[in-house]
Amino acid sequence: MRDASRAAAGALDPAGIRQSSEAALIAAAAARSEASVRELIRRNNPRLFRVARGIVSSDAEAEDIVQETYLAAFKGLDRFHGKSSFATWITRIAINNALMHQRRRRPEEEYDTVNETDGTSVLPFPAPDQDAAEARLGRQQLRHLLEEAVAGLPPELRLVFVMSETEGMTGKEIARDLGLNPITVKTRLFRARRWLRTDLERRVKGGFDAIFPFDGKRCAHMADRVVQRLGDDGDL
Repeated sequence: MRDASRAAAGALDPAGIRQSSEAALIAAAAARSEASVRELIRRNNPRLFRVARGIVSSDAEAEDIVQETYLAAFKGLDRFHGKSSFATWITRIAINNALMHQRRRRPEEEYDTVNETDGTSVLPFPAPDQDAAEARLGRQQLRHLLEEAVAGLPPELRLVFVMSETEGMTGKEIARDLGLNPITVKTRLFRARRWLRTDLERRVKGGFDAIFPFDGKRCAHMADRVVQRLGDDGDL
């Protein structure tokens, strides 16, 4: 770690760390500031978990991937040059880790190609102001229903759908992070929505922002595990 980065760690006010800029947090994390590491984890946990969960088949696998992503990122902060945001950089690490995990389990699957014979337009998904299912089943039951439906999508469709609907990423952003043609992303979104539409159209009207949550105790435990591993390895 550089001496300049170490000096930056002391410049952060622990009481106001949640208002600190990303650049300040990264500099402090490079100087082995545990508080800054924890804050970066808190900010990125929801997206990384959802992206990983969009690829793998269980919450436990996704948590393992997110943990390994943080370890790789914080041990390799010298490779982060600020050309993109930290969130974008670490999301790409998570995607690569998750895809490698899946390929080890099912090497015959391909995640970078898709049959695009279904067209390229994206169907508009039902608007959230018609959320009859949430009123009928309750938020918890609705989330469970949506998670089951999304988990049933083919992996290559599930990932782009999760990135679009739960993270609010644009087609261009998804294409950039996955290294895909924007038309391929558009096609996969079309196919994912068509896949889900028959089963959910009459019961679910929006609500995808609630699926695959990662906050509260789960978020804190992730930070604890990462900090512990970094400390054990002499990187914090």
